[in-house]
Amino acid sequence: MNYEEILNEQQLLGVRTTEGPVLILAGAGSGKTRVLVHRICYLIEECDVNPWNIMAITFTNKAAGEMRSRIENMSEVESDGVWVSTFHSACVRILRRFGDHIGYDNHFTIYDTEDSKAAMREVLKGLNVDQKKYREKYFLNIISAAKNELVDEEAFPGWTASGGKSDDDKMCAKAYRAYQARLKESDAMDFDDLILKTVELLRKDEEALAYYQRKLQYVMVDEYQDTNTAQFELVKLLASGSGNLCVVGDDDQSIYRFRGANIYNILNFEQNFPNTKVIKLEQNYRSTQKILAVANAMIKLNQGRKDKTLWTENDEGKQVRFKQIESAYGEAEFVATDVERKHQILNEPYSHFAVLYRTNAQSRILEEKFLMENVPYRIVGGLNFYQRREIKDILSYLRVIGNHKDDISIRRILNVPKRGIGPTTEAKISQYAQDNGISYYEALKWGGGAGVFGRSSAKIADFITMMETFKEEAKTIPVKELLEHVVEQTGYREALEAEKSDNSRARIENLNEFLSKAAEFDQVHEPGHLLEFLEEVALIADIDRTSPDEDVVLLMTMHSAKGLEFPHVYVTGFEDGLFPSYPSITAETDEELEEERRLCYVAMTRAMKTLTLTRSRIRMVNGEQRRTRLSRFIKEIPDELLDGSLEEERKKRQEEQQQQPQDAAAGRKKKKFYRPGETAAASYQKKLQNMNAGTKIEKQELSYGVGDRVEHAKYGQGVVSAITDGGRDYEVSVEFDDAGKKRMFASFAKLEKI
Repeated sequence: MNYEEILNEQQLLGVRTTEGPVLILAGAGSGKTRVLVHRICYLIEECDVNPWNIMAITFTNKAAGEMRSRIENMSEVESDGVWVSTFHSACVRILRRFGDHIGYDNHFTIYDTEDSKAAMREVLKGLNVDQKKYREKYFLNIISAAKNELVDEEAFPGWTASGGKSDDDKMCAKAYRAYQARLKESDAMDFDDLILKTVELLRKDEEALAYYQRKLQYVMVDEYQDTNTAQFELVKLLASGSGNLCVVGDDDQSIYRFRGANIYNILNFEQNFPNTKVIKLEQNYRSTQKILAVANAMIKLNQGRKDKTLWTENDEGKQVRFKQIESAYGEAEFVATDVERKHQILNEPYSHFAVLYRTNAQSRILEEKFLMENVPYRIVGGLNFYQRREIKDILSYLRVIGNHKDDISIRRILNVPKRGIGPTTEAKISQYAQDNGISYYEALKWGGGAGVFGRSSAKIADFITMMETFKEEAKTIPVKELLEHVVEQTGYREALEAEKSDNSRARIENLNEFLSKAAEFDQVHEPGHLLEFLEEVALIADIDRTSPDEDVVLLMTMHSAKGLEFPHVYVTGFEDGLFPSYPSITAETDEELEEERRLCYVAMTRAMKTLTLTRSRIRMVNGEQRRTRLSRFIKEIPDELLDGSLEEERKKRQEEQQQQPQDAAAGRKKKKFYRPGETAAASYQKKLQNMNAGTKIEKQELSYGVGDRVEHAKYGQGVVSAITDGGRDYEVSVEFDDAGKKRMFASFAKLEKI
């Protein structure tokens, strides 16, 4: 392969610098994936490295699949065997091989978000925690943050702000211990456990560590700026054998601090890995010169960054537009009509357009206006296919077939479809399991056969007989065939067909789509690989679901847009308090505001041809019309770089500054930057508490809470998925069995707990 003809000078340097630690700072649109793919091919073709001695880690299955495909298409020699996967997939692979070394069955179940919530609800019930006041997500967020910092349940009290002495911290510590015990009893791990337990394995087990250090001679990590502490330690352990670690990332695009991402992993890479070679990719192949000029001007104001400036040989392009509109409805109308106008004039498909916003709440008005203007659109971030009720039900059957210790799944399907096993019997089963120190499934198997559950015993025995048959079949038949047996023999499809409703027909279509997924899996796997199928499904992320074939305008948050590009981009809501967010403006350090600025940079650099920024002077906030303040991010951009006069705003500047809290420009004391290890536990805990603000409900008039089954006079029965305190009333979200998701005010809904 003639690399000189394909790559620019800096990209070529990144490909050929193979030994020791390498940091490739890849600006937006600079061809980082191209460098990684060619680097792998170069190692195989020119350096005679075995494909199985190379590992490339990405953050999404979609990115991993694209990289794997490009390697196979480009390499002139055999490249099969290169380990390209996400962090979580890599950890699953390691734990499937060595998990028994730390006390887990190698066939453990992977819990998704909904499974974790269900497990935590059971834990909180056992701890007598008021779930109307403290939702399960409150505890799961704190536990997730701890796991991302490699803090297990034993070390947790010392990690908290109070050293485990405050009532809240004591309660969280109890919940963490009980939650982990619950997972272990079910032989299950949540997503955070996959990395935490892999690090634990590699730290404790010399055999496992030595095996992977010998195997992995070259380790590469994409999107390194998004790694957290646990991922950093994992990469360090895997690469410490050969020392050949290459990371690719852009500190200016580090936008996942709220998920635990640690920007100092990339900022301090040279300190963590001495003798690092640093290579900068600054040539942008995506955007016009004028778009880059705006993005560069703003991001240079961040102090916590490595110096670099994007440049391009692309056309100068059109000036970035800034539009100020009186109301949020007017802003949405402008965007919708402007998209339609460009679609007609430029004769470009709708898929060339994207509208970005800071919060999901902004999508409602935009959606209304796109409907009114008859502009086709899709909101990115809807309900994951695998979280739909019918798919989740059948997946639960498959998971119990694969792991009978999975109590969450067995309890979900015991009476689905209805087979006459009610809540009273379920409570007896739980008590029987607890009294005998056995799993829920074993309680069903032994107790049902012995007739200890009265009239329900025969039904339970029939259920167990059916499940045991499925377990035997799973060893020898393809997944699609097993899935068909489950759907038919459980009576699930028959129950849906009997409903004869639009909703039930849609659910049957989803089941058919699930069968298609299983058929695709069977094309590349031998029969009897149910565990691998469940693993593949469990690790699919929302971002992997964006279809490039739909001709629709995409509406999404700025976070969701990371890694994507569009010819025409609209970024809305440039108002202080909205973007940047109010918490980032009032935070004690500059770190949160700088992350908001990085988010703005990411949003702007998604644009290829045109970029439009908008702001509403008046916006509805908590049911009241409020006059907004112009975003400081707009003020940071030199006037000559924007098409849109700020003269009116300049006249109001003095009045506006008097209304605003003092900021850095007005003489506020310089904010501190925390360095790795310096961030106080108290500060971190405060951030977590703020993140979870709103999860505590103080009013007592509701008779139900999140997770409870309720009944509505019109919509029938469903499960409460969220409760928001709206001041005068609660806004309640319910996932109804037949009517789907509905949001309503509690005083009007008159929901009754079942």
